[in-house]
Amino acid sequence: MPAIAHRPTIAVTRHAIAAGHYLAATAGFDILQAGGNAVDAGVAAGIALGVLQSDLVDVAGVAPIMIYLAEKREVVTIAGLGTWPKALDPELFMREHGGKIPVGVLRTVVPAAPDAWITALRRYGTMSFGEVAGAAQRLASEGFPMYPLMADSLRRNAERHAQWPSSAAVFLPGGRPPEIGEVFRQVDLGASLQYMIDEEKAAASRSANGRGREAGLEAARDAFYRGDIAKKIVAFMKEQGGLLSAEDLASYHSPVGPAERRRFGDLEVFTCGAWCQGPVLLQTLALLEGTNLAALGHNSADYVHHLTEALKLAFADREAYYTDPATGTVPLPTLISSEYAAERRKRIDPDRAWPEMPPPGDLGAQAPALRASAPNPHPEPDTSYVCAADRWGNLFSATPSDGSYGSPIVPGTGLIPSNRGSQNRPDPRHPAGVAPGKRPRLTPNPALAIKGGGEEFLPFGTPGGDVQTQAMLQVLLNIFVHGQDVQTAIEEPRFASYSYPSSFAPYDYYPGRLNLEGRFPEAVAADLARRGHKIERWPDWAWLAGAVCAIRVDKKRGTLEAGADPRRAAYALGW
Repeated sequence: MPAIAHRPTIAVTRHAIAAGHYLAATAGFDILQAGGNAVDAGVAAGIALGVLQSDLVDVAGVAPIMIYLAEKREVVTIAGLGTWPKALDPELFMREHGGKIPVGVLRTVVPAAPDAWITALRRYGTMSFGEVAGAAQRLASEGFPMYPLMADSLRRNAERHAQWPSSAAVFLPGGRPPEIGEVFRQVDLGASLQYMIDEEKAAASRSANGRGREAGLEAARDAFYRGDIAKKIVAFMKEQGGLLSAEDLASYHSPVGPAERRRFGDLEVFTCGAWCQGPVLLQTLALLEGTNLAALGHNSADYVHHLTEALKLAFADREAYYTDPATGTVPLPTLISSEYAAERRKRIDPDRAWPEMPPPGDLGAQAPALRASAPNPHPEPDTSYVCAADRWGNLFSATPSDGSYGSPIVPGTGLIPSNRGSQNRPDPRHPAGVAPGKRPRLTPNPALAIKGGGEEFLPFGTPGGDVQTQAMLQVLLNIFVHGQDVQTAIEEPRFASYSYPSSFAPYDYYPGRLNLEGRFPEAVAADLARRGHKIERWPDWAWLAGAVCAIRVDKKRGTLEAGADPRRAAYALGW
């Protein structure tokens, strides 16, 4: 009997958007309806997510972006990930902090999201910053009703927020976490966005020679990286013992460049580079190449086992080889090649699970010495996602992030400068180790798939930390291997391996652990346990399993189908 989705696939003919919160989807949809393109709409929704999910995403956080430009038939990426301050001593955390990256301002890297959003607008959008950020500004200043997942998140982490007066003032209004249904306001954040909007407007009105829009966007960027916001950030960092400087902020620009890509059957799949975990998806697809996945049986024990073991091999190489390509060398062409995958595939035993993370491929790295971690009742929440498709064929895919629990709000701004340094290792000798001017190894990773050379397109992504690529893989296969519509593919039960060190400090490691949503039959769980997987059950619908959003664009039919994950507050809209 075919699966039946709880929500309809949003099937339309003009444009569509799907985002991690329903009001962010509405903000982007309004832009599409007003004549904006996919980039304008995606940026509007992305900035709004930093308001609506400020426990998971910060306006001053990270924002890796992927864009398909229909006219050029080109895929570009905007990294949207900042570097460690130039003043960082790479031995600091090993020498003075017991080999740990402490909670607080010392984990701050250059905030990249504002530059990434404005770069996207300036190069590929059509609207002003004020037009696309207007909804976010209003949602911050006027507030929105608190919803269950964020209310629970703020309640669980109230103690962390309480240690910082500036964060407590926002996230614990009146001394307690907001309750479901209460209007939640972030007045200082609204003022920061309004300042950027005002600076843009003033510069645009002064500009001559038809450069008003470009001059305005540059002024909005400067308001953050050189103006009053930058001054408040730098002063607070100095007061709190942080390392971020005015020069770090003023000199930052998000790299723009091509995506990584790999074929899988009649699909071409695009991810960002090895400065994030995106290529794990490409590696896993390479390992699955030539396997009759449909014959294994969708979500059968054979199927879950095979995908899990392939993912473990890819995660082992992520641990051994992924680093910032701007400061180190990643053998990525080899890692995603068919020849390398053929050798690695021999390590997949159809009847036996690896009891721990497998050793990495033989490209010069040694297998790390790892110890199993104690259970962590408070997994690090992070991230959201947005994708958009417009009537001209342009596509937008972005995974904004940076939660509120790692470092404090800068007083008077409502902003937490990116604390993504928590995804580096404190030991500079690790491939993902800290270094001045180096980017952390990011979990957020937007993606895009193109079928048949341009017959169909699928921008897709999800929050979920290390589960992201795993959830994305399952949804991609549900659609293009198992023939499901987008919404059904998103709602299907999910599984995730934890048999690798977490990307987040303290880098928890659970050898052999495989989580299954409660909707998996007991017979499947028992069969997987027989093969050596350490089965742990999630609820039937687990927010930790990700919140995938996707839009399938069918050029032959002239249709768009958008879906959003009911595991969180995600929603899709279209026309």
